[in-house]
Amino acid sequence: MTADVLEPLVRLATHVINSTGLGGVFALMVAESACIPIPSEGIMLFAGFSVSQGNLTLVGIIVAGVLGNVVGSLIAWGVGYAGRIELLEQGRIFHVNRAQLARADRWFERHGDATVFFSRMVPIVRTFISLPAGAARMPVGRFTVLTAAGSIPWVVMLAIVGREVGDRWSAWRSNLHYLDYAILALIVVGVAYLLIRRRRASRALESSPQA
Repeated sequence: MTADVLEPLVRLATHVINSTGLGGVFALMVAESACIPIPSEGIMLFAGFSVSQGNLTLVGIIVAGVLGNVVGSLIAWGVGYAGRIELLEQGRIFHVNRAQLARADRWFERHGDATVFFSRMVPIVRTFISLPAGAARMPVGRFTVLTAAGSIPWVVMLAIVGREVGDRWSAWRSNLHYLDYAILALIVVGVAYLLIRRRRASRALESSPQA
């Protein structure tokens, strides 16, 4: 997302935290994890800055941030779970059928644990991974544990950095955009690669001699 879009959201986040403290940190992280594009970098770095000013505690913002991540992710998981039915009913529109959803289920059965855990530490991806996890009906208990475990390193890192850099937190947030761009580029390249490989496989299958 561009700075023009993010800046008002970050200003909103700082105002909420200034006004409501730990409750604001929790609510903002719920929103971020429920696919509302409020960057967790801005939330937790500013919360860390507030710790350096003596307004909040480090343990408090970490607990609020992790709990917010879990609650917001469960909301998004539920949307994905419920949306599975919509995908099936509107299959002609979304080009999704039962066989494709079954493949997604099998993929999450094999790789879902690592995907959910590590994606919590990856910008952009971390916000939206709950939707496919819910659509693939990943067990909610396992999803919750993995989400909490994956969120802790990310939240702790941002909180400590925000506390240590103090009033330079905004500059650090801006620098983290470069990581966002790199991740987005990798996602685009990865999707393009998968689409090309799938097309080549389909062509090879069509051109193979029929028995």
